[in-house]
Amino acid sequence: MNPTYDFTGQIAFVTGASSGMGLATARAFAEAGAAVGLADIDGKAVAAAAKELTDAGHQALALVCDVSDEDQVAAAVDRTADAFGRLDMAYNNAGIMPPPTDAADESAEQFDRVQAVNLRGIWASMKHELRHMRTQGSGAIVNCSSLGGLVGNPGRAAYHATKHGVIGLTRSAALEYGSRGVRVNAVCPGTIATPMVDAMITKRELDRTDAETGQAIERLGTAEEIAQAVLWLCSPGAGYVTGIALPVDGGYTAQ
Repeated sequence: MNPTYDFTGQIAFVTGASSGMGLATARAFAEAGAAVGLADIDGKAVAAAAKELTDAGHQALALVCDVSDEDQVAAAVDRTADAFGRLDMAYNNAGIMPPPTDAADESAEQFDRVQAVNLRGIWASMKHELRHMRTQGSGAIVNCSSLGGLVGNPGRAAYHATKHGVIGLTRSAALEYGSRGVRVNAVCPGTIATPMVDAMITKRELDRTDAETGQAIERLGTAEEIAQAVLWLCSPGAGYVTGIALPVDGGYTAQ
């Protein structure tokens, strides 16, 4: 049984919100009573995700946003705050995973793209969320790192660099904003059953059996389990928690 939260009257913003962990978290925020701004680069998919929530009686706003473009991020955050009156919580989830590449062969173009989405996208999202939260003197931000922010992995140097960077951003912002009423944490998902991971398995970039047996809990995680971690980090129950990188990885990083 999952814990229950009451976010009635609060406003949440989620990037990468049209599927996977982003959609599961947006749905969980809405079911807990929050109004939610859903941002995603896929306009059709994010519109469908927001419609699902509004059809269920929740308040939701679809926002087309490429997080690698700071102007689009600023506009999406501002539209959420303008539509609902404030910004209380954010889950900066949008990210991409390039194909495995030998570190000596990775192109500058691939490196720049994964950095632009996974690291600069988190930086831009957090920056503009903090501009609202520092004014009101409250808020909670959760950035999506990865088990890849805690360990290395052959063939994934650029991706892991971004996820390590997210933890650095998180810790520094947490120290800067703790005295201003804003908490900033990171969640570090393991291998989660999402459309992105399904595609990796189909392309044979990931072996499902190896992924399941390479950790203490021998299965893939679910998007809903990540959502529950995010909601806890945003809740009063985590009111004394800031600057952490929380592994939700089935025990992978305990090895």
